[in-house]
Amino acid sequence: MKLMLDKQADALYLTLGESLAFESEEVSPGIIVDYSKDGKVVGIEMLYLSRRSPEVDLTRFLYETVEEVKAVA
Repeated sequence: MKLMLDKQADALYLTLGESLAFESEEVSPGIIVDYSKDGKVVGIEMLYLSRRSPEVDLTRFLYETVEEVKAVA
C-alpha cells in the first residue's frame, strides 16, 4: 500500500496493490476509484484536497492500525 500526495495537482492517491488500473469510476465529486481487470479496487484518488480540508497540514500524516474484531456467532 502506498499513499502519494501531489501538491501541484492538489490530489491524494492511495495505491492498494500492484495491479494496474483497468477502469475508473468517480463515485462522488472528486473521488475516483480505480479497478483492476477482475473488478478489484486497486486505488483511490481524492481531488481538490486543500478545498476539502483547508485546515489540515498536508505535510503531516498520522497512521493508525486497528486491531481485528472477531465476530460472535
